[in-house]
Amino acid sequence: MVQNEKEMKNILTNEKLPLEKLNKFERFTMTSVWPGYLGFLWALLYAVFVRFYQAAGGSVGMPGQLMDPKSGYMASYVAGVVIMFCGFALLLLIKPWGKVVPNWVPVIGGRKIPCLLLLFPTLAGTAFLIAHGISGIITKILHLLSIITIDIHGWSVLNMKSLVLWDLLFYEPWFIIMGILAGLTAFHYAQTSGISISMLRRGTKIYLTFLFLLSSLFVYEIISTLTI
Repeated sequence: MVQNEKEMKNILTNEKLPLEKLNKFERFTMTSVWPGYLGFLWALLYAVFVRFYQAAGGSVGMPGQLMDPKSGYMASYVAGVVIMFCGFALLLLIKPWGKVVPNWVPVIGGRKIPCLLLLFPTLAGTAFLIAHGISGIITKILHLLSIITIDIHGWSVLNMKSLVLWDLLFYEPWFIIMGILAGLTAFHYAQTSGISISMLRRGTKIYLTFLFLLSSLFVYEIISTLTI
């Protein structure tokens, strides 16, 4: 916490922006690293106890039987690896070695890591996670209300009601929570990497607009392929 407070004072001093001019969200993200740790844990638990479990043939959370189980298991395994990588990436954003290449790395050791090199992929992942969760929840609710009919392929046996409930109560909320934790971590990283508050505020407005449009696009793409 002390180190974060020092970083915060340095950034504010460089920009000549009094601390009291920051809003509550900016103060929170500047000094909080726990979203990064929680995001790492959130990703790790999901990867191990959901994706790797299902890759090993686990049936909990599976609403039926796949037509090609081996391909489904491999897809779950790959997804688990990717999710674990994303979790470790959040640790990278809150640790000192996320800003400077370790000295033991040949040639480039000790060099500062460009902020945008880590920030852009994190923000892109955040947008996908949240848009995925929002669009999934909206379309599943529309299905329950009989406004649309969702057709899922690739299953030899499928309990549609079970699939919808698992998505609504477990899978899609995980995506949204993971996206929020990643977004908070990215905002903290941007602040402690020297990006000005004024630039962050403009960027946040643009990003939220982009997130809204992306979520709307996901919903449209899902509904446009369904039977209404």
